[in-house]
Amino acid sequence: MTAKPQSPINQARKIAAIGAVCKIVGGVISPLLANLYMRRFVLGWKTLGHETRYQARIVNYADDFVILCRRRADDALAAMRDMMQRLKLTVNETKTHVCRLPAESFDFLGYTFGRMYSPRTGGAYLGARPAGKKVLGVCRQLNELVRRLPTFIGPEALVYQVNQVLRGWANYFCYGTYTPAFSIVHWHACRRVRRWLRRKFELAGQGYRQYPDSYLERELGLLNLNRFPRRHSWAKP
Repeated sequence: MTAKPQSPINQARKIAAIGAVCKIVGGVISPLLANLYMRRFVLGWKTLGHETRYQARIVNYADDFVILCRRRADDALAAMRDMMQRLKLTVNETKTHVCRLPAESFDFLGYTFGRMYSPRTGGAYLGARPAGKKVLGVCRQLNELVRRLPTFIGPEALVYQVNQVLRGWANYFCYGTYTPAFSIVHWHACRRVRRWLRRKFELAGQGYRQYPDSYLERELGLLNLNRFPRRHSWAKP
């Protein structure tokens, strides 16, 4: 019998919705050793009764993990430290802390989990969105890409490479509340492409009149993240 594993992002998003406390741990270790030690840690956590005692579930990817608790987060933190000491592992203190939802938020696997507000109703809910540093990171990646591409290549060649960056980033960050982040990245991509076109054809101004968004999308084929198809998780809920 085979079973399809649930992705760590969806696990964290789902369990965060029950919400009380969460803490993040991370360290530098090879992926293979991380998986071996994390398996021992997760099994030990259940065997010692911590999962039931603290109503605490572990969600991990390699050596990064969160412990999602309904209660007694400080005790769960102490139990984790004791187990790590027995395994002779060092906890990354800069990433290890108690986070209380919904008053606070935490980052995990590039996403920010915490309280959000519906733009339609204004109601609050617990959800996930692309972390701000990941949005900034892809914008900087686009800056570097466009800056180093020479102007003797065709605009379509530029757009092709920009689209590769956009599509790869969007395929990962297409879960949760991603529309505001996608809008920021799309606006930045259009701006960078316009700047390159102005440099190529030695045009004055900002280039909005010569190269509006519709031209970049329809004529050059620039990917519009605002129309990016929503992807659904392959994992079972």
